[in-house]
Amino acid sequence: MKACYISKHPMVASRELGGEMIIMSAVNSTLFTLNDVASLIWKSADGVTSLREIVECKVCAEFDVDPSIAFADAEALVSELVEHGLLIAAENPVQELSPVEHNL
Repeated sequence: MKACYISKHPMVASRELGGEMIIMSAVNSTLFTLNDVASLIWKSADGVTSLREIVECKVCAEFDVDPSIAFADAEALVSELVEHGLLIAAENPVQELSPVEHNL
């Protein structure tokens, strides 16, 4: 994957409950629960911080994980969330898309 900047889709609702991040697609009301690492990536998805920087500066700093393994896992996670329409991935930094993110 080339440089990747991720942002939350504007039609997604999310809430942290009991240490778990719950995400709901406004398109089809599908719910997703993220683990600790995925939650950290989700919270960091601002469209201007690269996925590599999120992994190196946040994931690897908080969790005892090899950077190359963490990055490969993060790429897989992002691909899945993009596929479900929850994240938007771009090769260049993006301005936030008029956030309509709601709390559940």
